[in-house]
Amino acid sequence: MATQAKRPRVAGPVDGGDLDPVACFLSWCRRVGLELSPKVAVSRQGTVAGYGMVARESVQAGELLFVVPRAALLSQHTCSIGGLLERERVALQSQSGWVPLLLALLHELQAPASRWRPYFALWPELGRLEHPMFCLRVRSLELYHQLVALVMAYSFQEPLEEEEDEKEPNSPVMVPAADILNHLANHNANLEYSANCLRMVATQPIPKGHEIFNTYGQMANWQLIHMYGFVEPYPDNTDDTADIQMVTVREAALQGTKTEAERHLVYERWDFLCKLEMVGEEGAFVIGREEVLTEEELTTTLKVLCMPAEEFRELKDQDGGGDDKREEGSLTITNIPKLKASWRQLLQNSVLLTLQTYATDLKTDQGLLSNKEVYAKLSWREQQALQVRYGQKMILHQLLELTS
Repeated sequence: MATQAKRPRVAGPVDGGDLDPVACFLSWCRRVGLELSPKVAVSRQGTVAGYGMVARESVQAGELLFVVPRAALLSQHTCSIGGLLERERVALQSQSGWVPLLLALLHELQAPASRWRPYFALWPELGRLEHPMFCLRVRSLELYHQLVALVMAYSFQEPLEEEEDEKEPNSPVMVPAADILNHLANHNANLEYSANCLRMVATQPIPKGHEIFNTYGQMANWQLIHMYGFVEPYPDNTDDTADIQMVTVREAALQGTKTEAERHLVYERWDFLCKLEMVGEEGAFVIGREEVLTEEELTTTLKVLCMPAEEFRELKDQDGGGDDKREEGSLTITNIPKLKASWRQLLQNSVLLTLQTYATDLKTDQGLLSNKEVYAKLSWREQQALQVRYGQKMILHQLLELTS
């Protein structure tokens, strides 16, 4: 099944004329010094969704695809009300750092003479952005919500240096040309930052006619649908994950008790893990397709919940200290079969409890995915939800096999 990336962009004529939006955008790029390699093209043809970028000629790894001067970035500093936003900087501070950019976009979108109009012509139609936040709409705030979704889906944040991590949030910016690229986990291009410009560079060979993909980061499908409004169908998203709620592991441990004293001991062990900050009532163990992303937390939890009572008492008396030797090897996916039998059993029971929380089983979802006619009748959101839960169930069923 082909990857469905961003929702199709719907662009109309610039300034009400009949000029092609792509031609106007490319002309604008030349005016602002945004240089595209002759080997690439902005196109609707040969892309997974709406506008994208394709290779006109074969591209080798390391080749420069385009350069965006910092003056061509749309941000709170480059917009026409940059001075006002700077004067009100303190009042506009937020945890995300998005407010100044959102105000800049609100102004530029409604300014008839905005220098960014040819760039806006390639934006998606704001009313058609497929984000969960649009399941419920407040009409008076609709445009603001749409711009929030657009910033979530199309903006970029420059990586911070280590010494900058404790400073104020790094504000997002809009990067023309870079935001045209669709996402794949197995991407073939990457955005590099320098003092004067941003450079998109090929990370692997790209054959002629193939689409050029960027990455939005290592994201599971549930994160992609939340942040960007799309998912990668199984098995394309190699960064997909499944969650096992921490309290589910506690519930699985309680299922194995026979007396009130044993139940009390499970809760005592749980409180001890909470004190170690390994678990919490709202937390989750995150399992990837090739690794356990919360390896330390899950390893410690299995160890404490499964160890003999006397050994737990000794550990508790040491206040969690003592030998930190990792038992049974690291908790990578391939090492799960090597875990102690008691650990595997607790993990397996936790997976079974997690699978019970889904409204459908794996076989039912496989049937929906394999029947193209039935799948086509599902709404966009139903298709995306199906892809999200199917990928999660495949990871959980892999765990079942490994713990058997």
